[in-house]
Amino acid sequence: MDAGHWIDMLQEQIAATTPWEWIAVTAGIIQVLLARVNNVWLYPAGIVSTTIYIYLMTSAGLYAESFLNLYYLVMSIYGWVHWMRKKNEPSLPITHTNNKEWFISATIICIGWLLMWQVLDRYTDSNVPVWDAWVSATAWAGMWLLAKRKIENWLLLNLSNLFAIPLFIHKGLLLTSILTLILFIVAIFGYIEWRKLYKQQRAVSS
Repeated sequence: MDAGHWIDMLQEQIAATTPWEWIAVTAGIIQVLLARVNNVWLYPAGIVSTTIYIYLMTSAGLYAESFLNLYYLVMSIYGWVHWMRKKNEPSLPITHTNNKEWFISATIICIGWLLMWQVLDRYTDSNVPVWDAWVSATAWAGMWLLAKRKIENWLLLNLSNLFAIPLFIHKGLLLTSILTLILFIVAIFGYIEWRKLYKQQRAVSS
């Protein structure tokens, strides 16, 4: 296939993108940009994006992703409320993942993957149960480490993003795959930034 063919295919897919996906992706990008500058309005943007994505993922037969977005929605609401109440309190320090936490993360991935795979395969019409379950299970583990302020959360979240990008393309969610690529790049810089912050913390405490 030449470059012209790919450009034509890209234009066709963009033209076929629904208004709902445009809104969800736009809100998702706004959320990322606001998160970079630590602005509380990232949470309302996240609520808009994840609410729409619950519908989009269910329509695309990506039920594990839909459930994952439901979790994102709940955490966005919680984060918004928590931010307003605790914004002046010191945050949890950034640390590396220890062996026990790696074991828990691996357990979340393995059990979550197998459980969601079987549920999707037996009780839904999903045609990508293994893939869908894997993307969600790795994201769950990454979010668990993120909540504990572990540097390695970025590695697991990007493992999820790495598999999510072709999954969304396969399902015709082109703009969502582009958004996920943006998140992949942001996570790389997030990992680098957190390593710097960790070293600064160590320097201050020593």
